[in-house]
Amino acid sequence: MVEVTAAMLDQRITILIPEAAVNIYNEPVETLTSYAVVWAMRHDASTREAMRAREIGAEIDTRFTVRWSERIAAVDARFAIQHRGRTYNITGVRRLDDDNHWLEIDAVARADDA
Repeated sequence: MVEVTAAMLDQRITILIPEAAVNIYNEPVETLTSYAVVWAMRHDASTREAMRAREIGAEIDTRFTVRWSERIAAVDARFAIQHRGRTYNITGVRRLDDDNHWLEIDAVARADDA
């Protein structure tokens, strides 16, 4: 494992939380609203193509490393991340150390979303 330092956190990301709302027809819908804006280290883990309903779409697996805080520790797969115009669905969150200094957030986005 690479030793993470604060200087490596060079990307600004917005963590989004799902929120219940209603549309103009008074139907319930889920929207994403800003939960926290934090500095992160970004590492693209891989890209892959997936065939879905006759559509080929590329996906980007990305890992974000962020500084631990009680607020960020509450982040789970219900949340999303917005970075450089692309929205990433969170697939996993884990602590990097026993001292609660860093969290790793795995996320996936469609390559054609940006």
